[in-house]
Amino acid sequence: MKKTAGLSAAAALMSLVPPGVRNAAWAAGSDAPEKTEVKIGFIPLTDCASVAIAAEKGFDKKYGIKISPSKEASWAGVRDKLVNGELDASHVLYGLVYGLQLGVGGPQKDMAVLMSINNNGQAITLNNQIKAKGVTDGAGLAKLVKAEPKEWTFAQTFPTGTHAMWLYYWMATYGIDPFRDVKVITVPPPQMVANMRVDKMDGYCVGEPWNARAIHDKIGFTAVTTQDIWTDHPEKVLGTTAEFVQKYPNTARAMTAAILEASKYIDTMSNRSEVARIIASKSYVNTEFDVIEDRMLGQYDNGIGKKWQDKNYMKFYNDGKVNFPYLSDGMWFLTQHKRWGLLKEHPDYLAVAKKVNQIKLYKEAATLAKVAVPKSDMRSHKLIDGVLWDGKNPKDYADGFKVKA
Repeated sequence: MKKTAGLSAAAALMSLVPPGVRNAAWAAGSDAPEKTEVKIGFIPLTDCASVAIAAEKGFDKKYGIKISPSKEASWAGVRDKLVNGELDASHVLYGLVYGLQLGVGGPQKDMAVLMSINNNGQAITLNNQIKAKGVTDGAGLAKLVKAEPKEWTFAQTFPTGTHAMWLYYWMATYGIDPFRDVKVITVPPPQMVANMRVDKMDGYCVGEPWNARAIHDKIGFTAVTTQDIWTDHPEKVLGTTAEFVQKYPNTARAMTAAILEASKYIDTMSNRSEVARIIASKSYVNTEFDVIEDRMLGQYDNGIGKKWQDKNYMKFYNDGKVNFPYLSDGMWFLTQHKRWGLLKEHPDYLAVAKKVNQIKLYKEAATLAKVAVPKSDMRSHKLIDGVLWDGKNPKDYADGFKVKA
């Protein structure tokens, strides 16, 4: 009886899919999603928007699935629920997925990156006590840390995650060793502002809106945006386990296509205020609408007198350039894990990236969603210190930094 009910529910859901899409994607039913209801985790951050919008706007139904967004309290919680199967997939830190693949920052588990969710849009916030000492940037912070020895404390959101890597990279660019010169702690994103308010930290790196919120609450200022550390950097991904992809490949493809559709919707600027209002609600980020909206629109105020329109604001689509799971992006996180001693030996960087990043599946989803794919699986960038990353010599790159573990 249960099985019949399940089949009826699946049939009902499939009936909502436009015939053209259904016939193209699931010829003779062979490519129909094996699992029609999926639980996708997210952390209350602005960049959870594509998961929220895929569900709220019905892009999931177009591909024969129902997405149930699941609000999580911490990245450690996301990790555990992905590993044990409580979540089918999640909005998740790029570096967290790669850490699990190599058994760093959690139990070893074969993982999968289905797509990149966003570029840019994180920041490093310093508290107002530091501003009172005349420090507003990395160079000033380096002088202060050297001149006034004490337990300077900074927070990131997960040891192998993106925010840890942006914080460490920025500090090291100015000669601060994040493991010797300062103390770095792990704090879940929604708790950053509260911890700074009670003076438990001198600064933190996190996603929006928790940098804008510190300015709104008059407890801190933006020292640097992550797009100024690395323009169009990889950030969150749609992550799951390799086991899920093997068991439910059609579902994984449908999830990816649905979130690609949501990504397009969000990157239409006329939709961004509506999106900000949706994700500001209690169901998602649970903060004031204007704290989210300004930076979603690229309207930045660093809290210490500078206002600007940032062309490198948080991007979710950018004609598909955001979403492609470049091998070089995944490899970069491994180079930084090695740089900071999280990995003791050099991995086979390219082999790991090819195993984790589901490029074939992504291309199939992109075809369904009519999204262009780049010609190369690699891309190159110069970061804030002027060092080029192109994925060609990851071992030399990881070993080449002056400040490292």
